[in-house]
Amino acid sequence: MQLEDFKEHILNIKPEDFEVLALEIFQFQLHYNTIYAQFVKNLGVNISNIKKLEQIPCLPIEFFKFYSVRSIQEPHQVIFESSGTTQISKSKHYLTDTNFYTQNSIRLFEQTYGSLENYHILALLPSYLEQGASSLVFMIECFIEASKSEYAGFYLYDYEKLFKTIETIRKQNNRKILLVGVTFALLDLAENSHIDLSDVILMETGGMKGRRKEMIREEIHEILQNKLQVKAVHSEYGMTELISQAYSKGQGIFEMPATMRILLREVNDPLTYTQKRGVINVIDLANIETCAFIATQDLGTILENNQFMVLGRSDNTEQRGCNLMIQ
Repeated sequence: MQLEDFKEHILNIKPEDFEVLALEIFQFQLHYNTIYAQFVKNLGVNISNIKKLEQIPCLPIEFFKFYSVRSIQEPHQVIFESSGTTQISKSKHYLTDTNFYTQNSIRLFEQTYGSLENYHILALLPSYLEQGASSLVFMIECFIEASKSEYAGFYLYDYEKLFKTIETIRKQNNRKILLVGVTFALLDLAENSHIDLSDVILMETGGMKGRRKEMIREEIHEILQNKLQVKAVHSEYGMTELISQAYSKGQGIFEMPATMRILLREVNDPLTYTQKRGVINVIDLANIETCAFIATQDLGTILENNQFMVLGRSDNTEQRGCNLMIQ
């Protein structure tokens, strides 16, 4: 199968076809991704025995910090970089097809929330804007453009302008308001204002970015709900190294999107899977240009009906800012 054929299949994936397509992508990336191929070789895996998802080796996410993890060697259009909350090298995700990224991200959002044209998207993502090269900022920019809203945009620390925009939108009452923010910015908003956001969809993307002490998710959501008067706090689970995103409409319960599957490995044995609580391995079919099989450092648990929860970070790992509140 050629690259464009893979992309077409990914954008139109059906649940029953996920495993077959994942196995085909595994063979494709084994052939074209030298970093992944060497990793699999070093594991001593018998490739001919790999017949199901759980048997596909997952590349440690740290590889994106030190290697150019690519299955496509064409010139890249953009390089997404992690926020780098410490001095450790940033992860880099090379992308040659931003149109595919946009199509996939919009599709996954709209499968969960409906058409973007039904929303005014307001964003509080100061640290991401300041760093540049953020996949989250790129995604929100795509959403804003697709929404065709004259009020959508980024508000940095200008809360007064944000409040006025919300009031203006309310008078029109023609669309829903989606306020997307990095966790520390939403907490700052909650503590420094008395605005009622009961009619606003509030979505946190995680992360204190070194601006605040880490807090458990329940504590953060309780503060935001009480101070801003929202019924639930929505969340987005994504990261620099992934093309797809998962969404939660409350209580930290995420829905696996069409292009993603979550598996759990044992904390002390990365090659053994568990059905209970463990460290998250992500299979993201949309990572066709890099590596679709990623071993993250996030602790999680899998629920029924393709749902999962992120419980924090495994021990002795660099702290990141992508929806990771230690529990």
